[in-house]
Amino acid sequence: MSDEEKDESLISHLEALRGTLLKCFVSLCVVLPFTFFIAPKALNCLMKILIGANKVTFNYFSPTEVFLLQIKMAIVIDLFICFPYIAKKIWDFILPALYDNERKFIKSIVFLSSGLFICGVLFCLFFILPLIINFGMSFQAVNIQAVFGISNVINLSLWLMVVFGLMFQMPLITHSLIKSGIIDYETIADKRPYIVVILLIIAAILTPPDIISQIMLFVPSYSLFELGLIFSKRSKNE
Repeated sequence: MSDEEKDESLISHLEALRGTLLKCFVSLCVVLPFTFFIAPKALNCLMKILIGANKVTFNYFSPTEVFLLQIKMAIVIDLFICFPYIAKKIWDFILPALYDNERKFIKSIVFLSSGLFICGVLFCLFFILPLIINFGMSFQAVNIQAVFGISNVINLSLWLMVVFGLMFQMPLITHSLIKSGIIDYETIADKRPYIVVILLIIAAILTPPDIISQIMLFVPSYSLFELGLIFSKRSKNE
């Protein structure tokens, strides 16, 4: 291939990439007005899940604080709704350069990754976040009353839901590394102590500076790592 043909090929790839990114951006813009409409209801629903049976109120300390939270909620919902379309467009751009067996493997990874991310978000929403609120409420006493700022609680909730969604990718990452031959099953199984240390460090970085949140992130993450090893061992023996 001549230099001129290489340049033309690079330009065509860049044009295709630009078109893909533009379609992704347009999809976000199209859905965003709808998510702005449902954001207040989604925010109220999230607060009800967090409160549970507790008698607690969320406080805001500036006139625009709740409005800005609704905007942030709308953007997050927009990303969640558009994620399947965006993922499809990105993989449509990548797949032509892959072999048939690689396409099937990557398509299955995209499906499983989306499912695991949703499971992580739901696990955090309905199990972890209420536990954190209950833990905070447990320190109440006669002269000590819990006062939660709505921005702190909602920002923490959104961040932890994303973090748990990402950490739930652990079995898929483990299985993919072993299946692709990048690392052997025996090698990664023997490195469990190092994996524990790495996951503890990641949990400490991604969660607030309290041991409860760190443990809540570490335990399911390590359990999912072991689950990935189990699936990899079974597929290896088949």
